[in-house]
Amino acid sequence: MRRWLFLLLMVVGMAAQAHAHVYHASIMDVRYNPQKKQLEVAVKVFTDDLEKALSANQPKPVSVLEDPKPQLATLATALLRRTLAFGTKPGEILPWRYVGMERDHDAHWLYLAVPLSSAPPALYLRNHLLLDTFDDQMNIVNVEANGKKQSALFRGGEDVRKMEL
Repeated sequence: MRRWLFLLLMVVGMAAQAHAHVYHASIMDVRYNPQKKQLEVAVKVFTDDLEKALSANQPKPVSVLEDPKPQLATLATALLRRTLAFGTKPGEILPWRYVGMERDHDAHWLYLAVPLSSAPPALYLRNHLLLDTFDDQMNIVNVEANGKKQSALFRGGEDVRKMEL
């Protein structure tokens, strides 16, 4: 009986391990919308990585599928305010608003809006999302404005970039 229990636990453990992803990454898309005069920001994060970050300093683990949406919005906004910043010149931090969250299979999209009267010639971006949570975290950022596209990779020690537009 013990041998069967041991084998069952091994199979369940291997199945759970196979489901977990082996890298930690986020993708951020930033586009300037001239009609709304704002940067529209979408950040895609693996759900389990997001839950780990949102659970930090909380009395119990956070579940993005089960916890109340207002609580999740508050936690997500706080996480993003600690880890993301946008500016049009060095040291500037533009105000932004949290728009919402959407599930996408094993990930979630987080949406923000940054008011700007016109597309800037450059964007100073700080992306420290999950860099304190995972040593191997990589944050890929794609920016599109003024008919130009640019991409950058943010890692530990490299979380601030000037992106020419």
